[in-house]
Parts: sequence; structure tokens; C-alpha cells
Amino acid sequence: MNREIRIGNQMVGDGHPAYIIAEAGINHNGDIDNAKRLIDAAKHAGVDAVKFQKRTPELCVPPEQRNQMRETPWGYITYLDYRIKTEFGEKEYDEIDRYCREKGIAWFVSVWDEEAVNFMEKYDPICYKIPSASLTDHKLLKHLRNTGRPLILSTGMSTLEQIHASVNFIGEGNLVLTHATSTYPCDPAELNLRMIDTLRKTFNCPIGYSGHEVGLVTSAVAVGLGACMVERHITLDRALWGSDQAASVEPGGFEKLVKYIRVTEMAVGDGIKKVYDSEISSLKKLRRV
Repeated sequence: MNREIRIGNQMVGDGHPAYIIAEAGINHNGDIDNAKRLIDAAKHAGVDAVKFQKRTPELCVPPEQRNQMRETPWGYITYLDYRIKTEFGEKEYDEIDRYCREKGIAWFVSVWDEEAVNFMEKYDPICYKIPSASLTDHKLLKHLRNTGRPLILSTGMSTLEQIHASVNFIGEGNLVLTHATSTYPCDPAELNLRMIDTLRKTFNCPIGYSGHEVGLVTSAVAVGLGACMVERHITLDRALWGSDQAASVEPGGFEKLVKYIRVTEMAVGDGIKKVYDSEISSLKKLRRV
């Protein structure tokens, strides 16, 4: 089975180290200095890539929600204005691109609409992430497929039938599927990590995990269950204002997460029973017959 693809200069899939993504998303709260601090934290933790989100607010915010008022760090403003204030434009993404190159870390984005894809193409992204919310948006999927770039598709709040339809539409050849539950933060009882194995048995492409839980252990367990990619939100402080902060991991926690995942990869092994050289002394000392 074809369970590997190339993302940037790395192979992702069975037989390769788990590809770890720090999802900065909009946890920068519209501040480029915060974005740089998140990049620094991701680089220090040893992740493979840092990810942001790009959307066109005028297209992505439903008409009935645009004028709803919301208390924000910028005052009592409409939901549309809030989305606009947290959205980076060309100036900020030019700086993100420059800064990531300077720091030697890969970056890419989740895209929520076709204009966002067109905007990001100038940066020659290593791949695109399709958020769970867009899994059934076949117009967007077609636009992304036509870029020819690797795609990562999250499967939260979706039925298996919907996932099948989207995978059939995109094709499995240049795709990673990530199991996810779209609750922020997610109760461990609803993580359903065995879905990783279900997806592995169902689709002929690499399978990863996008987690929104509190804590680190379950993400390492996902790797033990076969996930070849792990994405977790990163934040400077879980107490900061913003809808994703509480389901995110702070810098020190992200360092631990990367270590847990790498130890898990070593510990899983190949499933072939053997007597290790390190056991010989115990064998000679303890086995009587």
C-alpha cells in the first residue's frame, strides 16, 4: 500500500518519523510579534513545521453572524470585524515567510476559501491543510487539488461516508488524512483514537492525528496506534484571549510532547519477538530451566 508522500524535504508515512506540526492558527491574535514568538517556540520544541490559518473573512463568516456583537481585546465589535482583526495580510505573511526561512523551519497554512488559496500560492507552500469544516466543500477541494500540492485533510465532525466522498474526489496519491474530533478542548472519552486504525484499514494514504485535547499523553498514544503525523495547537499562554487557546499546548509542554512522541516511536518496535543482548545477563542469572 502507498502510505507515504513527500512534504517539503521530508517523507511522511509508514516507516518515517512522525511529522509533528505546531498549529499556531490564530493564537497570535493578529499580532506579528506573537506570531514570531510562536515560531520560535515551535522551532525550539523540535517540530517539523509550524502552521497558520488563512481565510477571507467576508467569504467565511456567514451573513447571519457578521453583525453579531462580541466582546474582544479590541472592544465590543462585530464578529466580522473581529475576524478581520485576527487575519494576517500580505505584509504579515511576507514577514512570516522571511522569519521561518531565517529560523530554518517549514511553514504552511490551513485554507478556508479559494481566495485564500490564491493568496498563499505566491509563497510556494509545501502543502495545504484542509480544515474539518471544509471537508464537504468540494469546490474548495477541487481548487486545492488543481494546485498539485500535497494536501492534509482533517476529518472532524464528519461521517465515514463524507470522508469517503472527499477522498474519492481528491484522490489518495498526494493526501494525508488526519483523525480529529472538533471539540475545543476535547473530552478524552470523545477522542476515539482507534479511528486511526479504522482509517488505516480503509484508505490507501498516510493517516495522522489532529488533537484538541488537554494534555500530551493521548497524542503520543496516537503515534503508538499508527499515526504518522501529529498536529497540536501551540500557544504562548493558555489563559490568553481566543477560542483555541484553552485547547492548545504551551511552549514547555510542546517540548515534552515532541520527546514523548519520539520515545513512543522507539518503543513501538517491529512486533517481532527477540531476545535482546541486554537481556542475556538476566537470562543467565534468573532462568533455572
